[in-house]
Amino acid sequence: MRLVDTHVHVNFPEYDRDLAEVRQRWQSAGVCRLVHSCVNPADFPKMQAIAQHFPEVSLAVGLHPLSTAEFWQDQLAEQIKTLAQSDSRIVAIGETGLDFYKAENQPEQITAFQHQLAIAQDLGLPVIIHCRESAHATYEVLKDFPNIRGVMHCWAGNPQETEWFLSLGMYISFSGIITFKNAKQIHESSKIVPSDRLLIETDCPFLAPHPQRGKRNEPALVKYVAHKLAELRQTDILEITEQTTNNAFTLFNL
Repeated sequence: MRLVDTHVHVNFPEYDRDLAEVRQRWQSAGVCRLVHSCVNPADFPKMQAIAQHFPEVSLAVGLHPLSTAEFWQDQLAEQIKTLAQSDSRIVAIGETGLDFYKAENQPEQITAFQHQLAIAQDLGLPVIIHCRESAHATYEVLKDFPNIRGVMHCWAGNPQETEWFLSLGMYISFSGIITFKNAKQIHESSKIVPSDRLLIETDCPFLAPHPQRGKRNEPALVKYVAHKLAELRQTDILEITEQTTNNAFTLFNL
């Protein structure tokens, strides 16, 4: 069984003491590739060092929407583009997107998102999109970039919102949230995603799946997401793992 965890943050301090052991566990679980998302370009040197040690790790570069208030400026767009062109291990721009849950800087988030979509379009790279309490606004921005490919990461939207992004050609990635009993709308959304647009992730160190909920998440636990998807879609686990792995290789050109 081969798995791809399409969204990790193993550069975070939670892994500073035992990343080698974490890697042993993801290898034992069958995780053959990981896509390391970026919250802030300042983190990129540490991400590169990890990828140097662990060649199964591919990289993305971008600015998280909740970091835009502190960090966004026009020069940063050039920095992201320069970094994206500088390393052959970069397979995506992101994570970028919109998060209106608590943020008050919505216009700044939209500007940063648009800049990063333009970079992805110019470079022919997919985007990793963060979308929380902002589905309609995210959809409206994406409509202006019809050639963009990408993934709605850690998807938690309802079926109607899922259809919006599927209509734009987006992939949909499910995280450990799908294993939570009260995640009813996510369960329903997972059933309508075409097999060739389905991805899985951990978003580690966050959102550990049941039965590890509340603990530090790590890439090995993506297997629980795959098993829950197989259950919800009433299909075989091997079919889910094969399809999501193939989809990840296709989208990110792994």
